[in-house]
Amino acid sequence: MNPATALATVLVDELLRCGMTDAVLAPGSRSAPLALALHAAEQEGRVRLHVRVDERSASFLALGMAKRSGRPVALTCTSGTAAANFHPAVIEAHESNVPLVLLTADRPPELRDTGANQTIDQVKLYGTAARWSCEVGVPENRPGMVAYWRSLVSRAWGLALAPDPGPVHLNVAFREPLIPDGDSSWCEPLDGDATGAWTKVRAATPGSVLHVPPTRRGVLVVGDGASNVKRYVAAASMAGWPVLAEPNGNARYGDHALSSHHFLLGMPEFMERHRPEVVVTLGKPGLSRPLLSMLRRAEEHIVLSPTLARWPDPVRSATQVAQDVEIPVVSGDDAWLKSWRSADLAAASAVDAVLDAVPEVTEPRLARDLVSALPGGSLLFTAASMPIRDLDQVMRPRRGIRIMANRGASGIDGLVSTAMGAALVHSGRSYALLGDLAFLHDQNGLILGPAERRPDLALVVVNNRGGGIFSLLPQAALTGPFERVFGTPQDVDLEHVAAAHRLPYRRLEAAADLPKAIAGEGLRIVEARTDRESNAVLHAEMRKAAQRAVRELLAR
Repeated sequence: MNPATALATVLVDELLRCGMTDAVLAPGSRSAPLALALHAAEQEGRVRLHVRVDERSASFLALGMAKRSGRPVALTCTSGTAAANFHPAVIEAHESNVPLVLLTADRPPELRDTGANQTIDQVKLYGTAARWSCEVGVPENRPGMVAYWRSLVSRAWGLALAPDPGPVHLNVAFREPLIPDGDSSWCEPLDGDATGAWTKVRAATPGSVLHVPPTRRGVLVVGDGASNVKRYVAAASMAGWPVLAEPNGNARYGDHALSSHHFLLGMPEFMERHRPEVVVTLGKPGLSRPLLSMLRRAEEHIVLSPTLARWPDPVRSATQVAQDVEIPVVSGDDAWLKSWRSADLAAASAVDAVLDAVPEVTEPRLARDLVSALPGGSLLFTAASMPIRDLDQVMRPRRGIRIMANRGASGIDGLVSTAMGAALVHSGRSYALLGDLAFLHDQNGLILGPAERRPDLALVVVNNRGGGIFSLLPQAALTGPFERVFGTPQDVDLEHVAAAHRLPYRRLEAAADLPKAIAGEGLRIVEARTDRESNAVLHAEMRKAAQRAVRELLAR
Protein backbone atom coordinates (compact mmCIF):
# COMPACT_ATOMS: atom_id res chain seq x y z
CA MET A 1 0.00 0.00 0.00
CA ASN A 2 1.40 3.37 -0.92
CA PRO A 3 1.75 6.04 1.82
CA ALA A 4 -0.99 8.30 0.46
CA THR A 5 -3.56 5.49 0.50
CA ALA A 6 -2.48 4.35 3.96
CA LEU A 7 -2.77 7.84 5.46
CA ALA A 8 -6.16 8.53 3.92
CA THR A 9 -7.49 5.14 5.01
CA VAL A 10 -6.44 5.70 8.60
CA LEU A 11 -7.69 9.30 8.78
CA VAL A 12 -11.14 8.36 7.54
CA ASP A 13 -11.34 5.26 9.71
CA GLU A 14 -10.43 7.19 12.86
CA LEU A 15 -12.98 9.91 12.08
CA LEU A 16 -15.60 7.18 11.82
CA ARG A 17 -14.48 5.66 15.12
CA CYS A 18 -14.79 9.07 16.72
CA GLY A 19 -18.41 9.30 15.60
CA MET A 20 -18.48 10.94 12.16
CA THR A 21 -21.68 10.17 10.28
CA ASP A 22 -21.48 12.69 7.41
CA ALA A 23 -18.67 13.93 5.17
CA VAL A 24 -18.68 16.49 2.38
CA LEU A 25 -16.29 16.28 -0.58
CA ALA A 26 -15.39 18.80 -3.26
CA PRO A 27 -13.53 16.67 -5.83
CA GLY A 28 -10.00 17.27 -7.06
CA SER A 29 -6.78 15.48 -7.95
CA ARG A 30 -4.58 15.93 -4.89
CA SER A 31 -7.45 14.90 -2.59
CA ALA A 32 -7.93 11.61 -4.46
CA PRO A 33 -6.69 9.42 -1.56
CA LEU A 34 -9.22 10.99 0.81
CA ALA A 35 -12.03 10.83 -1.77
CA LEU A 36 -11.42 7.15 -2.38
CA ALA A 37 -11.27 6.37 1.33
CA LEU A 38 -14.55 8.20 1.93
CA HIS A 39 -16.19 6.46 -1.03
CA ALA A 40 -15.07 3.05 0.28
CA ALA A 41 -16.48 3.87 3.71
CA GLU A 42 -19.79 4.87 2.11
CA GLN A 43 -19.93 1.58 0.21
CA GLU A 44 -19.48 -0.21 3.55
CA GLY A 45 -22.39 1.75 5.02
CA ARG A 46 -20.20 3.56 7.55
CA VAL A 47 -20.72 7.18 6.41
CA ARG A 48 -23.03 9.37 4.36
CA LEU A 49 -20.90 11.06 1.68
CA HIS A 50 -22.08 14.30 0.03
CA VAL A 51 -20.29 15.51 -3.13
CA ARG A 52 -20.44 19.10 -4.40
CA VAL A 53 -18.49 20.56 -7.31
CA ASP A 54 -18.11 24.02 -5.72
CA GLU A 55 -15.99 24.29 -2.57
CA ARG A 56 -17.88 27.28 -1.20
CA SER A 57 -21.21 25.45 -1.51
CA ALA A 58 -19.67 22.29 -0.08
CA SER A 59 -18.39 24.12 2.97
CA PHE A 60 -21.71 25.76 3.76
CA LEU A 61 -23.48 22.43 3.23
CA ALA A 62 -21.20 20.94 5.89
CA LEU A 63 -21.82 23.96 8.11
CA GLY A 64 -25.57 23.43 7.94
CA MET A 65 -25.34 19.73 8.79
CA ALA A 66 -22.96 20.30 11.69
CA LYS A 67 -25.00 23.23 12.99
CA ARG A 68 -28.17 21.16 13.09
CA SER A 69 -26.68 17.92 14.41
CA GLY A 70 -24.10 19.36 16.80
CA ARG A 71 -21.70 16.71 15.52
CA PRO A 72 -18.52 17.46 13.53
CA VAL A 73 -18.74 17.01 9.78
CA ALA A 74 -15.59 16.30 7.75
CA LEU A 75 -15.03 18.67 4.84
CA THR A 76 -12.50 17.71 2.16
CA CYS A 77 -11.01 19.45 -0.87
CA THR A 78 -7.95 19.50 -3.10
CA SER A 79 -5.00 21.89 -2.88
CA GLY A 80 -4.70 25.55 -3.84
CA THR A 81 -7.58 28.02 -4.05
CA ALA A 82 -10.03 25.18 -3.41
CA ALA A 83 -9.02 25.32 0.24
CA ALA A 84 -9.29 29.12 0.26
CA ASN A 85 -12.94 28.85 -0.81
CA PHE A 86 -13.71 27.17 2.53
CA HIS A 87 -12.73 30.31 4.43
CA PRO A 88 -16.13 32.09 4.60
CA ALA A 89 -17.81 29.00 6.03
CA VAL A 90 -14.89 28.50 8.45
CA ILE A 91 -15.36 32.04 9.71
CA GLU A 92 -19.07 31.45 10.19
CA ALA A 93 -18.39 28.18 12.00
CA HIS A 94 -15.89 29.99 14.23
CA GLU A 95 -18.31 32.75 15.12
CA SER A 96 -21.30 30.46 15.66
CA ASN A 97 -19.48 27.59 17.43
CA VAL A 98 -20.15 24.96 14.78
CA PRO A 99 -17.84 21.90 14.82
CA LEU A 100 -16.12 21.13 11.51
CA VAL A 101 -13.09 18.99 10.65
CA LEU A 102 -11.36 20.47 7.59
CA LEU A 103 -9.17 18.08 5.58
CA THR A 104 -7.33 20.13 2.97
CA ALA A 105 -5.20 18.07 0.62
CA ASP A 106 -1.85 19.65 -0.23
CA ARG A 107 1.18 19.27 -2.43
CA PRO A 108 4.35 18.13 -0.61
CA PRO A 109 6.27 20.94 1.10
CA GLU A 110 9.24 20.83 -1.29
CA LEU A 111 6.96 22.24 -4.02
CA ARG A 112 6.04 25.39 -2.12
CA ASP A 113 7.43 28.67 -3.48
CA THR A 114 8.72 26.93 -6.60
CA GLY A 115 5.98 27.90 -9.04
CA ALA A 116 4.59 24.36 -8.93
CA ASN A 117 1.05 24.05 -10.20
CA GLN A 118 -1.83 24.45 -7.71
CA THR A 119 0.56 24.93 -4.79
CA ILE A 120 0.05 27.66 -2.20
CA ASP A 121 0.96 28.03 1.47
CA GLN A 122 -1.91 26.26 3.23
CA VAL A 123 -0.33 26.05 6.69
CA LYS A 124 -2.70 27.75 9.15
CA LEU A 125 -4.63 29.01 6.16
CA TYR A 126 -7.67 29.98 8.25
CA GLY A 127 -5.76 31.94 10.87
CA THR A 128 -7.58 32.55 14.13
CA ALA A 129 -10.87 31.25 12.70
CA ALA A 130 -9.68 27.68 13.30
CA ARG A 131 -9.73 26.38 16.84
CA TRP A 132 -6.65 24.33 16.02
CA SER A 133 -4.50 23.85 12.93
CA CYS A 134 -1.98 21.13 12.21
CA GLU A 135 0.13 20.13 9.25
CA VAL A 136 -0.08 16.36 9.27
CA GLY A 137 3.17 15.87 7.39
CA VAL A 138 3.93 13.76 4.34
CA PRO A 139 3.18 10.08 5.11
CA GLU A 140 6.05 7.60 5.32
CA ASN A 141 6.06 3.83 5.45
CA ARG A 142 7.65 3.41 8.86
CA PRO A 143 6.48 2.16 12.29
CA GLY A 144 4.73 4.68 14.50
CA MET A 145 2.90 6.59 11.78
CA VAL A 146 -0.46 4.91 12.41
CA ALA A 147 -0.43 5.83 16.10
CA TYR A 148 0.47 9.40 15.16
CA TRP A 149 -2.30 9.70 12.58
CA ARG A 150 -4.99 8.22 14.81
CA SER A 151 -3.98 10.29 17.81
CA LEU A 152 -4.00 13.40 15.63
CA VAL A 153 -7.53 12.77 14.37
CA SER A 154 -8.77 12.01 17.89
CA ARG A 155 -7.36 15.30 19.09
CA ALA A 156 -8.89 17.20 16.18
CA TRP A 157 -12.29 15.62 16.79
CA GLY A 158 -12.15 16.42 20.49
CA LEU A 159 -11.09 20.01 19.91
CA ALA A 160 -13.85 20.55 17.36
CA LEU A 161 -16.33 19.71 20.11
CA ALA A 162 -14.88 21.08 23.33
CA PRO A 163 -14.37 23.11 25.30
CA ASP A 164 -15.35 25.68 22.67
CA PRO A 165 -16.94 24.03 19.59
CA GLY A 166 -15.69 25.20 16.22
CA PRO A 167 -13.64 24.33 13.13
CA VAL A 168 -10.31 22.50 13.24
CA HIS A 169 -7.92 22.19 10.30
CA LEU A 170 -5.74 19.28 9.23
CA ASN A 171 -3.54 20.07 6.22
CA VAL A 172 -2.71 16.75 4.55
CA ALA A 173 0.18 16.66 2.07
CA PHE A 174 0.32 13.74 -0.37
CA ARG A 175 3.06 12.63 -2.71
CA GLU A 176 2.20 10.53 -5.76
CA PRO A 177 0.95 7.89 -6.35
CA LEU A 178 -2.43 9.18 -5.24
CA ILE A 179 -4.49 6.08 -6.01
CA PRO A 180 -4.15 2.50 -4.69
CA ASP A 181 -1.36 0.51 -6.32
CA GLY A 182 -2.73 -2.97 -5.64
CA ASP A 183 -0.27 -3.71 -2.83
CA SER A 184 -2.05 -4.15 0.53
CA SER A 185 1.10 -4.53 2.66
CA TRP A 186 2.23 -1.93 5.22
CA CYS A 187 5.00 -2.00 7.82
CA GLU A 188 2.49 -2.11 10.71
CA PRO A 189 -1.24 -2.82 11.15
CA LEU A 190 -3.48 0.03 10.02
CA ASP A 191 -6.20 -0.98 12.46
CA GLY A 192 -6.90 1.11 15.53
CA ASP A 193 -8.29 0.19 18.91
CA ALA A 194 -11.21 -2.13 18.23
CA THR A 195 -13.12 -0.73 21.21
CA GLY A 196 -13.34 2.80 19.84
CA ALA A 197 -11.36 5.85 18.86
CA TRP A 198 -7.66 5.96 19.55
CA THR A 199 -8.02 8.63 22.23
CA LYS A 200 -11.29 9.39 24.00
CA VAL A 201 -11.46 13.07 24.87
CA ARG A 202 -13.47 13.85 27.97
CA ALA A 203 -14.46 17.50 28.07
CA ALA A 204 -15.12 18.97 31.48
CA THR A 205 -18.69 19.81 32.31
CA PRO A 206 -19.93 20.96 35.71
CA GLY A 207 -19.46 18.06 38.10
CA SER A 208 -17.93 15.77 35.47
CA VAL A 209 -15.06 13.55 36.55
CA LEU A 210 -13.45 10.67 34.67
CA HIS A 211 -13.39 7.62 36.90
CA VAL A 212 -10.22 5.60 36.49
CA PRO A 213 -10.81 1.84 36.14
CA PRO A 214 -10.47 0.29 39.60
CA THR A 215 -7.22 -1.62 39.95
CA ARG A 216 -4.35 -2.12 42.35
CA ARG A 217 -1.94 -2.43 39.42
CA GLY A 218 -1.79 1.22 38.49
CA VAL A 219 0.99 3.80 38.17
CA LEU A 220 0.93 7.57 38.52
CA VAL A 221 3.44 9.45 36.34
CA VAL A 222 4.15 13.10 37.15
CA GLY A 223 6.06 15.29 34.70
CA ASP A 224 6.90 18.94 34.19
CA GLY A 225 4.16 21.50 34.77
CA ALA A 226 1.85 19.20 36.70
CA SER A 227 -0.92 20.89 38.69
CA ASN A 228 -2.88 19.75 41.75
CA VAL A 229 0.02 17.39 42.47
CA LYS A 230 -0.72 16.81 46.16
CA ARG A 231 -4.30 15.78 45.45
CA TYR A 232 -3.41 13.15 42.87
CA VAL A 233 -0.37 11.84 44.73
CA ALA A 234 -2.59 11.33 47.78
CA ALA A 235 -5.17 9.51 45.65
CA ALA A 236 -2.52 7.26 44.09
CA SER A 237 -1.12 6.51 47.53
CA MET A 238 -4.57 5.51 48.80
CA ALA A 239 -4.96 3.24 45.77
CA GLY A 240 -1.61 1.56 46.42
CA TRP A 241 0.07 2.83 43.26
CA PRO A 242 3.75 3.74 42.91
CA VAL A 243 4.45 7.34 41.91
CA LEU A 244 7.00 7.85 39.13
CA ALA A 245 7.77 11.55 39.39
CA GLU A 246 10.26 13.55 37.41
CA PRO A 247 12.07 16.01 39.70
CA ASN A 248 10.44 19.11 38.23
CA GLY A 249 7.02 17.50 38.67
CA ASN A 250 7.56 18.14 42.41
CA ALA A 251 5.87 14.90 43.42
CA ARG A 252 8.90 12.89 44.51
CA TYR A 253 8.06 12.66 48.17
CA GLY A 254 6.43 10.16 50.51
CA ASP A 255 6.50 6.38 50.75
CA HIS A 256 5.03 5.77 47.30
CA ALA A 257 7.56 7.87 45.38
CA LEU A 258 10.32 5.99 43.58
CA SER A 259 13.76 7.32 42.74
CA SER A 260 15.23 4.66 40.42
CA HIS A 261 12.38 4.02 38.01
CA HIS A 262 14.64 5.09 35.11
CA PHE A 263 16.68 1.93 35.68
CA LEU A 264 13.73 -0.35 36.50
CA LEU A 265 11.75 0.56 33.40
CA GLY A 266 14.76 -0.19 31.22
CA MET A 267 14.77 -3.84 32.30
CA PRO A 268 12.52 -6.13 30.18
CA GLU A 269 12.50 -8.81 32.90
CA PHE A 270 11.23 -6.30 35.45
CA MET A 271 8.58 -4.87 33.14
CA GLU A 272 7.28 -8.35 32.28
CA ARG A 273 6.23 -8.72 35.92
CA HIS A 274 5.23 -5.11 36.48
CA ARG A 275 3.15 -4.14 33.48
CA PRO A 276 0.51 -1.73 34.81
CA GLU A 277 -3.14 -2.10 33.91
CA VAL A 278 -3.58 1.67 33.90
CA VAL A 279 -1.23 4.65 33.86
CA VAL A 280 -2.34 8.17 34.77
CA THR A 281 -0.10 11.00 33.61
CA LEU A 282 0.05 14.51 35.10
CA GLY A 283 2.13 17.21 33.46
CA LYS A 284 4.56 16.62 30.61
CA PRO A 285 6.95 13.68 31.05
CA GLY A 286 9.97 13.43 28.79
CA LEU A 287 13.24 13.01 30.68
CA SER A 288 13.55 9.24 30.49
CA ARG A 289 13.30 7.09 27.40
CA PRO A 290 12.42 3.99 29.46
CA LEU A 291 9.51 5.91 30.99
CA LEU A 292 8.26 6.98 27.57
CA SER A 293 8.60 3.38 26.42
CA MET A 294 6.37 2.26 29.29
CA LEU A 295 3.77 4.85 28.30
CA ARG A 296 3.95 3.65 24.71
CA ARG A 297 3.07 0.11 25.78
CA ALA A 298 0.42 1.02 28.36
CA GLU A 299 -2.90 -0.82 27.97
CA GLU A 300 -4.83 2.13 29.43
CA HIS A 301 -3.10 5.51 29.45
CA ILE A 302 -5.13 8.36 30.91
CA VAL A 303 -3.71 11.83 30.40
CA LEU A 304 -4.88 14.52 32.79
CA SER A 305 -4.67 17.93 31.15
CA PRO A 306 -6.15 21.26 32.27
CA THR A 307 -6.66 22.23 28.64
CA LEU A 308 -7.84 20.08 25.77
CA ALA A 309 -6.23 22.42 23.25
CA ARG A 310 -2.90 20.74 23.97
CA TRP A 311 -2.32 17.63 25.99
CA PRO A 312 0.99 15.91 26.76
CA ASP A 313 1.18 12.65 24.85
CA PRO A 314 4.58 12.54 23.11
CA VAL A 315 4.37 8.83 22.31
CA ARG A 316 0.74 8.97 21.07
CA SER A 317 -0.46 6.33 23.50
CA ALA A 318 -3.22 8.18 25.38
CA THR A 319 -6.44 6.19 25.45
CA GLN A 320 -8.37 8.89 27.33
CA VAL A 321 -7.79 12.58 27.99
CA ALA A 322 -9.64 14.40 30.73
CA GLN A 323 -9.48 17.58 32.78
CA ASP A 324 -10.25 15.80 36.02
CA VAL A 325 -9.97 12.18 37.13
CA GLU A 326 -10.79 10.18 40.23
CA ILE A 327 -8.47 7.33 41.22
CA PRO A 328 -10.58 4.87 43.24
CA VAL A 329 -9.45 3.03 46.34
CA VAL A 330 -9.58 -0.72 45.69
CA SER A 331 -9.43 -3.41 48.33
CA GLY A 332 -6.64 -5.92 48.17
CA ASP A 333 -3.10 -6.51 49.37
CA ASP A 334 -0.19 -4.18 48.69
CA ALA A 335 1.98 -6.75 46.88
CA TRP A 336 2.06 -4.57 43.75
CA LEU A 337 3.43 -1.53 45.55
CA LYS A 338 5.80 -3.58 47.72
CA SER A 339 7.32 -5.18 44.65
CA TRP A 340 7.98 -1.80 43.03
CA ARG A 341 9.42 -0.38 46.25
CA SER A 342 11.68 -3.36 46.89
CA ALA A 343 13.14 -3.13 43.41
CA ASP A 344 13.51 0.63 43.71
CA LEU A 345 15.33 0.30 47.02
CA ALA A 346 17.68 -2.33 45.60
CA ALA A 347 18.49 -0.20 42.56
CA ALA A 348 18.91 3.00 44.57
CA SER A 349 21.23 1.31 47.09
CA ALA A 350 23.36 -0.07 44.28
CA VAL A 351 23.59 3.33 42.60
CA ASP A 352 24.47 5.00 45.90
CA ALA A 353 27.28 2.51 46.41
CA VAL A 354 28.74 3.36 42.99
CA LEU A 355 28.53 7.10 43.65
CA ASP A 356 29.88 6.96 47.20
CA ALA A 357 32.91 4.93 46.10
CA VAL A 358 34.28 7.97 44.24
CA PRO A 359 35.51 10.78 46.52
CA GLU A 360 36.01 13.17 43.63
CA VAL A 361 33.24 15.41 42.37
CA THR A 362 31.00 13.63 39.88
CA GLU A 363 27.93 14.96 38.15
CA PRO A 364 25.31 12.46 39.38
CA ARG A 365 26.59 12.53 42.96
CA LEU A 366 26.60 16.31 42.93
CA ALA A 367 22.95 16.28 41.83
CA ARG A 368 21.99 13.72 44.48
CA ASP A 369 23.87 15.42 47.32
CA LEU A 370 22.73 18.91 46.37
CA VAL A 371 19.05 18.00 46.70
CA SER A 372 19.76 16.27 50.01
CA ALA A 373 21.73 19.24 51.39
CA LEU A 374 19.22 21.99 50.58
CA PRO A 375 17.44 23.53 53.55
CA GLY A 376 13.66 23.22 53.74
CA GLY A 377 11.79 25.80 51.70
CA SER A 378 14.53 26.03 49.08
CA LEU A 379 14.13 26.51 45.35
CA LEU A 380 16.36 24.56 42.97
CA PHE A 381 16.43 25.62 39.32
CA THR A 382 18.14 23.17 36.99
CA ALA A 383 19.33 23.21 33.40
CA ALA A 384 17.08 21.24 31.08
CA SER A 385 19.70 18.91 29.66
CA MET A 386 22.07 16.82 31.83
CA PRO A 387 21.46 18.29 35.32
CA ILE A 388 17.73 17.54 35.33
CA ARG A 389 18.36 14.04 33.99
CA ASP A 390 20.94 13.39 36.69
CA LEU A 391 18.38 14.45 39.25
CA ASP A 392 15.81 12.16 37.65
CA GLN A 393 18.10 9.15 38.04
CA VAL A 394 19.55 9.74 41.51
CA MET A 395 17.33 12.14 43.49
CA ARG A 396 15.95 10.47 46.59
CA PRO A 397 12.42 11.35 47.73
CA ARG A 398 12.21 14.34 50.03
CA ARG A 399 9.78 17.07 50.99
CA GLY A 400 10.13 20.79 51.42
CA ILE A 401 11.85 21.94 48.22
CA ARG A 402 10.68 23.25 44.88
CA ILE A 403 12.40 22.16 41.66
CA MET A 404 12.07 24.08 38.41
CA ALA A 405 13.45 23.74 34.89
CA ASN A 406 12.76 25.30 31.51
CA ARG A 407 11.42 22.05 30.05
CA GLY A 408 8.72 23.67 27.93
CA ALA A 409 11.07 23.77 24.96
CA SER A 410 14.15 22.48 26.83
CA GLY A 411 16.39 25.23 25.50
CA ILE A 412 19.83 26.17 26.76
CA ASP A 413 19.19 29.89 26.49
CA GLY A 414 18.38 32.32 29.30
CA LEU A 415 18.90 29.92 32.19
CA VAL A 416 20.94 32.25 34.40
CA SER A 417 18.30 34.95 34.00
CA THR A 418 15.45 32.49 34.60
CA ALA A 419 17.09 31.25 37.78
CA MET A 420 17.64 34.81 38.98
CA GLY A 421 14.07 35.80 38.23
CA ALA A 422 12.69 32.81 40.13
CA ALA A 423 15.02 33.51 43.04
CA LEU A 424 13.89 37.15 43.26
CA VAL A 425 10.29 36.12 43.93
CA HIS A 426 10.98 33.00 45.99
CA SER A 427 10.54 33.39 49.72
CA GLY A 428 13.34 30.99 50.72
CA ARG A 429 16.89 30.13 49.73
CA SER A 430 17.54 29.59 46.02
CA TYR A 431 20.04 27.48 44.10
CA ALA A 432 20.69 26.63 40.47
CA LEU A 433 22.43 23.61 38.93
CA LEU A 434 23.71 24.46 35.47
CA GLY A 435 26.16 23.05 32.95
CA ASP A 436 29.05 25.20 31.77
CA LEU A 437 27.59 25.83 28.31
CA ALA A 438 24.22 26.84 29.76
CA PHE A 439 25.96 29.18 32.20
CA LEU A 440 28.16 30.76 29.52
CA HIS A 441 25.24 31.06 27.10
CA ASP A 442 23.57 33.54 29.47
CA GLN A 443 26.54 35.35 31.04
CA ASN A 444 24.76 38.62 30.35
CA GLY A 445 22.20 37.63 32.96
CA LEU A 446 24.85 38.46 35.56
CA ILE A 447 24.97 42.11 34.46
CA LEU A 448 23.05 44.09 37.09
CA GLY A 449 22.81 47.82 37.49
CA PRO A 450 23.77 49.33 40.85
CA ALA A 451 20.13 49.96 41.79
CA GLU A 452 18.92 46.44 40.94
CA ARG A 453 18.00 43.85 43.56
CA ARG A 454 20.41 40.96 43.95
CA PRO A 455 18.87 37.52 44.44
CA ASP A 456 19.97 35.15 47.17
CA LEU A 457 21.13 32.55 44.66
CA ALA A 458 23.99 30.07 44.51
CA LEU A 459 24.81 29.21 40.91
CA VAL A 460 26.36 25.73 40.96
CA VAL A 461 28.09 25.24 37.60
CA VAL A 462 29.15 21.79 36.44
CA ASN A 463 32.15 22.51 34.22
CA ASN A 464 33.03 19.58 31.98
CA ARG A 465 34.33 21.91 29.29
CA GLY A 466 31.60 21.27 26.77
CA GLY A 467 28.31 19.57 26.00
CA GLY A 468 28.33 16.65 28.41
CA ILE A 469 25.04 15.07 27.37
CA PHE A 470 26.40 14.19 23.93
CA SER A 471 28.92 11.81 25.51
CA LEU A 472 25.92 9.70 26.59
CA LEU A 473 24.30 9.70 23.15
CA PRO A 474 25.09 7.72 19.96
CA GLN A 475 27.01 10.71 18.59
CA ALA A 476 29.85 9.82 20.97
CA ALA A 477 30.79 6.94 18.65
CA LEU A 478 31.67 9.44 15.92
CA THR A 479 35.21 9.91 17.17
CA GLY A 480 36.31 12.03 14.23
CA PRO A 481 33.90 14.96 14.25
CA PHE A 482 32.51 14.40 17.76
CA GLU A 483 34.57 16.84 19.79
CA ARG A 484 34.34 19.67 17.29
CA VAL A 485 30.63 19.59 16.44
CA PHE A 486 29.06 17.91 19.49
CA GLY A 487 31.43 18.15 22.46
CA THR A 488 32.10 21.83 21.60
CA PRO A 489 34.95 22.25 24.11
CA GLN A 490 35.46 25.59 25.83
CA ASP A 491 38.28 26.86 28.02
CA VAL A 492 36.72 29.80 29.84
CA ASP A 493 37.99 30.50 33.35
CA LEU A 494 34.83 30.69 35.44
CA GLU A 495 36.66 32.23 38.36
CA HIS A 496 37.59 35.13 36.11
CA VAL A 497 33.95 35.39 34.97
CA ALA A 498 32.90 35.67 38.61
CA ALA A 499 35.59 38.28 39.24
CA ALA A 500 34.45 40.32 36.24
CA HIS A 501 31.01 40.58 37.83
CA ARG A 502 32.42 41.01 41.35
CA LEU A 503 30.70 37.86 42.56
CA PRO A 504 31.90 35.49 45.29
CA TYR A 505 33.42 32.31 43.83
CA ARG A 506 34.20 28.89 45.26
CA ARG A 507 35.49 25.75 43.63
CA LEU A 508 34.15 22.43 44.86
CA GLU A 509 37.25 20.24 45.25
CA ALA A 510 35.73 17.11 46.83
CA ALA A 511 32.20 15.69 46.88
CA ALA A 512 32.05 15.81 50.67
CA ASP A 513 32.69 19.56 50.69
CA LEU A 514 29.39 20.44 49.00
CA PRO A 515 27.51 21.78 52.07
CA LYS A 516 30.37 24.19 52.83
CA ALA A 517 30.70 25.24 49.20
CA ILE A 518 27.06 26.24 48.76
CA ALA A 519 26.84 28.03 52.12
CA GLY A 520 26.51 31.78 52.14
CA GLU A 521 24.13 34.47 51.03
CA GLY A 522 23.59 36.62 47.97
CA LEU A 523 24.45 35.93 44.35
CA ARG A 524 27.48 33.63 44.15
CA ILE A 525 29.11 31.04 41.92
CA VAL A 526 30.25 27.52 42.81
CA GLU A 527 32.23 25.64 40.17
CA ALA A 528 32.42 21.84 40.05
CA ARG A 529 34.89 20.54 37.48
CA THR A 530 34.21 17.12 35.97
CA ASP A 531 35.32 15.03 33.01
CA ARG A 532 32.91 14.12 30.23
CA GLU A 533 34.41 10.74 29.39
CA SER A 534 34.58 9.70 33.04
CA ASN A 535 30.99 10.83 33.48
CA ALA A 536 29.84 8.57 30.63
CA VAL A 537 31.65 5.61 32.21
CA LEU A 538 30.10 6.37 35.61
CA HIS A 539 26.59 6.46 34.18
CA ALA A 540 27.16 3.07 32.58
CA GLU A 541 28.37 1.70 35.93
CA MET A 542 25.29 3.07 37.67
CA ARG A 543 22.98 1.38 35.19
CA LYS A 544 24.79 -1.96 35.41
CA ALA A 545 24.86 -1.90 39.22
CA ALA A 546 21.17 -1.02 39.47
CA GLN A 547 20.09 -3.70 37.03
CA ARG A 548 22.33 -6.32 38.62
CA ALA A 549 20.78 -5.62 42.02
CA VAL A 550 17.25 -5.88 40.65
CA ARG A 551 18.01 -9.12 38.80
CA GLU A 552 19.32 -10.63 42.04
CA LEU A 553 16.12 -9.54 43.77
CA LEU A 554 13.91 -11.04 41.06
CA ALA A 555 15.82 -14.32 41.22
CA ARG A 556 15.02 -14.89 44.91
